[in-house]
Amino acid sequence: MAAPGREPAVVDVREDLRQGQHPLGRILQAVKALIGGQDLLLLASFEPVPLYKVLALRGFEHEARRLPDGDWEVRFMRRGRRGLGGTAEAHPAVPPPTDRGQPPPSSGVAPAEGEVHWIRLDNRGLEPPEPMIRTLSALGALPSGDVLEIHNDRRPMFLYPHLEERGFRYQTLDEADGSAFVRTWKPADADGAE
Repeated sequence: MAAPGREPAVVDVREDLRQGQHPLGRILQAVKALIGGQDLLLLASFEPVPLYKVLALRGFEHEARRLPDGDWEVRFMRRGRRGLGGTAEAHPAVPPPTDRGQPPPSSGVAPAEGEVHWIRLDNRGLEPPEPMIRTLSALGALPSGDVLEIHNDRRPMFLYPHLEERGFRYQTLDEADGSAFVRTWKPADADGAE
C-alpha cells in the first residue's frame, strides 16, 4: 500500500509522440522504478489503450480522463486502488479478432497514390502494443486527405474501432504470408461542413 500523500511518478510522453518517438520503453522503466504502492501518472496525446493490457498484466488498474486540450491523463495504480477522484471509466469493449476466413475489414478504398501524399509505417516484428502506439501516433499527425499505410504481422483488429471513433476510413489488404496492409485516411472534407 502506498504511503499516504505519496505523489505519483509523472511520465509526460506528449512531446515524444509529437517527435515520432516511441515511449513504451520509457514508460516501462518508470513502472519498474515505482516505490512501494506509488502510482504512475501518464500524460499522452491520445488514449493509450494498448498500454492498458500491458500494465494490467503487471497488476495495474487505470483511470483515464480526457483533458480540455484533447490530451489524456491516465493514472495507473495497483489493483484495488483509486486515483483520479472517482471510479475508473468503463472502457468500451473491443471486439475479438475475427477469423482470417472473413473478408478484410474496410470502410472504403484509399485515394490513389498519385492523388494524395502517402506515408508508410512497417510494424512487422514489433511486440504489442508497439504497433498500435506507433500507428495512433502517426495518425495524430496525419493531415486530412493523406494516407497512412501500415504493414502489420496480422490484421490489427483492435485498431479498427479507434479508427472509426476518430473519423478515419480504412482499407485492409491481406497478404499471403498472413500479414496485412491497412491504408488509413481521413477524408479531406471530414473537418469541414457535411
